Amino acid sequence: MSNHSNAPGHDDEAHTGPIKNPKQLLLAVFYSFVIPIFVIIGLVYYVTSANKPQSGSVNLEQSVVARIQKVGTVEIRDANREMKSGEAVYQAQCTACHTSGAAGAPKLGDTAAWAARIKTGYDALLQSALKGKGAMGAQAGGDFDDFEIARAVVHMANAGGAKFAEPVKAAPAAKP
Repeated sequence: MSNHSNAPGHDDEAHTGPIKNPKQLLLAVFYSFVIPIFVIIGLVYYVTSANKPQSGSVNLEQSVVARIQKVGTVEIRDANREMKSGEAVYQAQCTACHTSGAAGAPKLGDTAAWAARIKTGYDALLQSALKGKGAMGAQAGGDFDDFEIARAVVHMANAGGAKFAEPVKAAPAAKP
């Protein structure tokens, strides 16, 4: 067998790495940990050094109230209160859009605009009012009872040419 290390023209330095002694190894290991740490510290300082207002420092009271607001609310209503008429609910809830025709809402009394809607029937109109449609938000669960919203739907549809009967509230079931 031949010894390749003693072969003529063989360079012993060709197969070694850049680290020649233990001191260089220690320095390489040390700097491979220290330099990334300083780079991370520098990046963190750069990101956090901008002059940004702290969360809630603009209006502290409102921001605290917003962070600690209740998840849910309980609303107690008088179950025996007198139900409002369709016209009264229209004046209180619907007039903002249905008087001016805002966001494509059919105007009160505009028979041409209401004709296609009336053809869909009372139930479809009521569901659109309760669940919302297009730009109109859902009216169910708002200030008025669903029965009162139904009366407002009949009021507006009848003003547009429909002949819907005003809904009648069902009597509460008798307790046995």
